Amino acid sequence: MDKDRVEGAAKQVKGTIKEAVGKVTGDAKTQAEGRAEKLAGKVQNAVGSAKDAARDALKK
Repeated sequence: MDKDRVEGAAKQVKGTIKEAVGKVTGDAKTQAEGRAEKLAGKVQNAVGSAKDAARDALKK
């Protein structure tokens, strides 16, 4: 499992929490930052998945 996948998943969780805090407190900026961080985590996770797939393909 690539480290990008782990870091991406952590960013997604952090972004989800930040988005929820922004929603509860009515802070649109925090909510938007959380959404952006969650999206960045999804992208990083996808990069890690691609690296894993490439690594697995080279092993075969």
